[in-house]
Amino acid sequence: MSTPNQPTPDKVMQLITGGWAAAILGSAAKHGVFDALTGEGDDAAGVANKTGISHRGAQAVLDGLTGVGLVTLSEGRYTNTPEASAFLIKGQPAYLGGMAEVMTGSLAEWGTLPTAVETGSPSATTTTEAADNDFWHVLVPAIAPLSLPVARMTAERLGIATAGPVRWLDVGGGSGIWSAVWLEANTEATGAQLDWPVVNTIAKQFVTKFSVADRFETIDGDFHTVDFGSANYDYAMYGNIAHQETPANNVAIFRKFRKALKPGGTLLINDFVLNDDRTGHPFAMMFASQLLLATTGGNSWCQSDYRTWLGEAGFESVDIVPTPSPATVIFAS
Repeated sequence: MSTPNQPTPDKVMQLITGGWAAAILGSAAKHGVFDALTGEGDDAAGVANKTGISHRGAQAVLDGLTGVGLVTLSEGRYTNTPEASAFLIKGQPAYLGGMAEVMTGSLAEWGTLPTAVETGSPSATTTTEAADNDFWHVLVPAIAPLSLPVARMTAERLGIATAGPVRWLDVGGGSGIWSAVWLEANTEATGAQLDWPVVNTIAKQFVTKFSVADRFETIDGDFHTVDFGSANYDYAMYGNIAHQETPANNVAIFRKFRKALKPGGTLLINDFVLNDDRTGHPFAMMFASQLLLATTGGNSWCQSDYRTWLGEAGFESVDIVPTPSPATVIFAS
């Protein structure tokens, strides 16, 4: 018989089977199970019929989703929870099912983490240094929803809607979500994005959905070597990129940003930032292992790292602000 306050294996077992949960969620997202449950829900046979998957597969996935609390079961019918309805229905701006698919597809890579831990070198076959591979086509649109609330928050904080004909440079902008949100808020503004050619192609398609593509331009190339120009921009963004770079690379890139900004301009860094004692949001803390797995020198960097690097690059003011997401935004000027 257990005694009060005696440890149980529940948390450890939950973590051990975490890969199961990720794979169940990714499989359900891939096959549109949550879409099939919109409205009044359905039973396993109905889900199988709507999605084209096997009845056995539908039942197994529905059992798993019920177990992790993403669907509910009542009188033989499964329905989406509020979380599933908000974040796992395809076509919604906050859709995270694409990210779930990415995680499911990377589970084999995560199996090599013990090797990366032992050697300190990346063990994944897909790394951030590759200019073009299938990884970008899947990852770029999948992670865009993570940045949506942050882009909106920063636009409001900076008064972008009433800022007039401002111009910005988004380096490593991925899907173009930041420019899409800011251009939608300000009809006089223009935005430029520097990224790999294939990523910029994805961004153009994404930004078009916001009806602002006529004020969005792309610059193809490697941001390590491309010149950002001098005093060309009112704002600059560096979103979810600093974590994959070494300290020396980040200082060099921040110096390029400082030169590219007009006097009084602001650099925004959006990333998974830890406190100086290496505590913080659980996502940011676990993300350090993802960076060990897939980068040669990346990390979940601390607030003091950014303050030091930005100071070395010539920025005088640094404001570090939490967001509604696992990420942190740094405003530097």
